[in-house]
Amino acid sequence: MKPRVYIDGQAGTTGLQIRDRLVARDDLALLEIDDARRKDPAARTELLRSADVAILCLPDDASREAVTLAGDAPVRLLDASSAHRVAEGWTYGLPELEPAQRDAIRGAHRVANPGCYPTGVTLLLRPLIDAGLLAADAPITVHALSGYSGGGRQMIERWEDPATGLPGLPFEAPYALDREHKHVPEMTRYARLAHRPQFVPAVGPFRCGMRIEIPLHASLLGAGADARALHAALLARYADEPFVAVPPLATTAPSDERAFDPRAANGTNRIDLHVLPSPLGHVLLLAVLDNLGKGAAGAAVQNLNLMLGLDEATGLAPGAPGSSAAA
Repeated sequence: MKPRVYIDGQAGTTGLQIRDRLVARDDLALLEIDDARRKDPAARTELLRSADVAILCLPDDASREAVTLAGDAPVRLLDASSAHRVAEGWTYGLPELEPAQRDAIRGAHRVANPGCYPTGVTLLLRPLIDAGLLAADAPITVHALSGYSGGGRQMIERWEDPATGLPGLPFEAPYALDREHKHVPEMTRYARLAHRPQFVPAVGPFRCGMRIEIPLHASLLGAGADARALHAALLARYADEPFVAVPPLATTAPSDERAFDPRAANGTNRIDLHVLPSPLGHVLLLAVLDNLGKGAAGAAVQNLNLMLGLDEATGLAPGAPGSSAAA
């Protein structure tokens, strides 16, 4: 029998993206709920308990409710919300985190899909900390720019409604400055940071795409830990990764205004990790990914494939590596 997959919350932004990646596949059976009953606990419970894998594309509280509805059924859960990313008993669904992570995901009964921002932050910082090139207690600042689809349906409607004045806004809009962003605990744990980073997220006037920047002052780097050494560490860590690209190290950062377009990886499951040197010895780490691709739905499909014992690239487009840097 084909493995049965149910998307709880398939009408949401991430759920729709996952469904688009699964609906034409003939190697699994996609269980779908009648639209009129998609919020009916009884209907959801029936599908949750009859699936081999259920993907939760819900707000955090609703995701916790879905876990309760699933009860002790043998269904395996893949949660795309932020409810369980640092929760006990859940495996973090970032296959590239460390060599043993794929096997952990393959065998896990509960997998938490990573957040979009933490995916870039963790993949940039974790190898450097593991290699001793960056101290775990270094003060880290993260600036990140996302397309407005990252905020789900309400943010999409607000940014596309002419009455708000947001369509065509000629600048980015920082947000969550009055509180700690919910992705910060996840970044801290999986990047192995000793202290929570200063995180400054922003929304841009485009639907999809993401650029994450982590400036490292020269004083934070140990002896010999220059841009070349940092680049070599990332290159070595991700040399065989199908969805992680580490473009060649440039002697100077590109000055073209279109360099590092946050939309460059859109429609793919690729993430590009750049190391940009400064004449003063500082280094800028930069990641570009699709916030709905490797940052959400693409990552979920990658994890689903691993959980089902399939090639993790099934149904996913890696894209041309390194194309987010303009010449």
